[in-house]
Amino acid sequence: MREQLLAFIEKNSRVDFKELAVLLGVEEIDVVNELQKCEEEGIICGYHTLVDWDKVGLDKVSALIEVRVTPQRGEGFDKIAERIYNYPEVNAVYLLSGGYDLLVSIEGKSLRDVSLFVSDKLSTLETVISTATHFILKKYKEHGTILAKKKEDTREKVLL
Repeated sequence: MREQLLAFIEKNSRVDFKELAVLLGVEEIDVVNELQKCEEEGIICGYHTLVDWDKVGLDKVSALIEVRVTPQRGEGFDKIAERIYNYPEVNAVYLLSGGYDLLVSIEGKSLRDVSLFVSDKLSTLETVISTATHFILKKYKEHGTILAKKKEDTREKVLL
């Protein structure tokens, strides 16, 4: 039941407990108890709302920054990752395989804000060797949700 429950709420955390119980074939109290256990065990880390900021009209710039670092003795990549994810501009930090060690997702009000973050805060960290910044120009799909819906052609079809 746990895996199915988590799969449902990962797609829609606002789904009603009664509806979840029916979908899973269990009692509502079982759903409530299982969710509470998952929260206590740290399996459920938070609940979020996905917002398409482009449609709001708010100026926001998103970027992905590849970072090469020198891991610290006894700490590996964890300490530098912690230092980076504590910046308020940072949305996510991932440890990668390949040419770069970390991938940092950030948001700023402008290209300049993001560039200043990289040059003033990220690049100056003692274990950072290099960075590569990629600005996100358009989001098509995020967290399993399609943001750029295809517009339906409403023109009348004419056969010749």
